[in-house]
Amino acid sequence: MAKYYENSTIYNYSWEQVMQGFWNRYPNPFSSHVLSEDTVSREVRNGKLHSKRLLTKTNRVPKWGERFFKAKSVNIVEESVVDPKERTLVTYTRNIGFNKIMSVVEQVVYMSLPEQPGKTIAIRSAWIDSSVYGFGTAIRAFGLDRFKKNCAKTVDGFNYVLQHMFPNHPVALAAAVNAAKDHHGSKAQKLREAAKHASDHMRAQAEQLVQNLSVKG
Repeated sequence: MAKYYENSTIYNYSWEQVMQGFWNRYPNPFSSHVLSEDTVSREVRNGKLHSKRLLTKTNRVPKWGERFFKAKSVNIVEESVVDPKERTLVTYTRNIGFNKIMSVVEQVVYMSLPEQPGKTIAIRSAWIDSSVYGFGTAIRAFGLDRFKKNCAKTVDGFNYVLQHMFPNHPVALAAAVNAAKDHHGSKAQKLREAAKHASDHMRAQAEQLVQNLSVKG
């Protein structure tokens, strides 16, 4: 039985900004598992933008999975539909090849939040399945765990891209301030540690001096 996974993420950016960021997601520091991306087709039909892209991603597996997964990478087809009237973006992705070993089908719906202006929600649904007799349960569990980890990377990477595309946005400015605080906090901590070390060193020297004087006396 296929494993099903669903979660949602709220991006603190408008739908228009998220749409711009979507086409510029890669590369980013959190996408090292994405090796390449190519646009296969793109056309407008009935006022909606239909796109198909081919992504290549790494295919790291545990030792026990090497008997099934020989390839170092896997190809992913991503189809998307942008509806500017309804302000939605729907993406469908699936892996090509190795489908019997493990298939991953994902749908993500990006929608604006009328009740929360300037924010966009992404609702993600995924189905992970395997037809390998005797190992299907283990493979599905592995696939689900890896998918969850990659989702976290996807969200972090997308936020990184949005922050750099819109540096004057309140979210980006807040992130910059927090980064500066972390940097100064780390620097201050190092200075405190250095001062403590110096203080300990001076105390040790003073104690040694007192001992020397006591011996001479």
